[in-house]
Amino acid sequence: MHEASTAAPAAQAARGAALRELVERTLAGMGYELVELERAANGLLRVTLDIDPRQPAPLPEGVVMGEGEERHVGIEDCERVSRHLSHLFAVEEVDYERLEVSSPGLDRPLRGARDFERFAGEMAKVQLNSALDGRRRLRGRIDGLVAGTPEQEARVRMTLVPEAPPAPPRGVRRGRAKPPAQLETIEFALAEVEKARLAPEWEFDRNAIGRAAAPRTR
Repeated sequence: MHEASTAAPAAQAARGAALRELVERTLAGMGYELVELERAANGLLRVTLDIDPRQPAPLPEGVVMGEGEERHVGIEDCERVSRHLSHLFAVEEVDYERLEVSSPGLDRPLRGARDFERFAGEMAKVQLNSALDGRRRLRGRIDGLVAGTPEQEARVRMTLVPEAPPAPPRGVRRGRAKPPAQLETIEFALAEVEKARLAPEWEFDRNAIGRAAAPRTR
């Protein structure tokens, strides 16, 4: 009885991993990268994708980009991928009711070394598996990766930035600004990351963001 109860989740996890590998491989061949693959209620299969910076997907017909302009996922990209995956899932007999394909948005998840390298210079929220100096939830600017050694894996470097101060009540004038706090730069191993996402700059203290500025490598 116990063996049967543990076998079912293991089989489900294996199917999920196989589906993720299938979608990742398919999107890579089309010039996209898989950001998230999620099964939701009522048979919904949600695919979140981004442009693969190494080999970007071709532009939709009639779309022209300016020099230096960054390629982003558009409606045409989502429609193209949706049609392709719908056909693929029918051939592979993937069990689902509805397919939803979308771009990652402002709070894009960060997964693995490549994302932390690609989005160096961006603001992010990171939650660790265990506390680092008494903190599990970190907010700030990603400074990039510190190269690893044979004895130690690569580490993420991040400058912590405080949140934006709350707005004063209506009719109350904001008091004198406090002197800026000393910003702290920390490092943590990729294996210590439970989850991480990009975060919009308006959620952070504007003055602190300027002092935490890092060169963008995207």
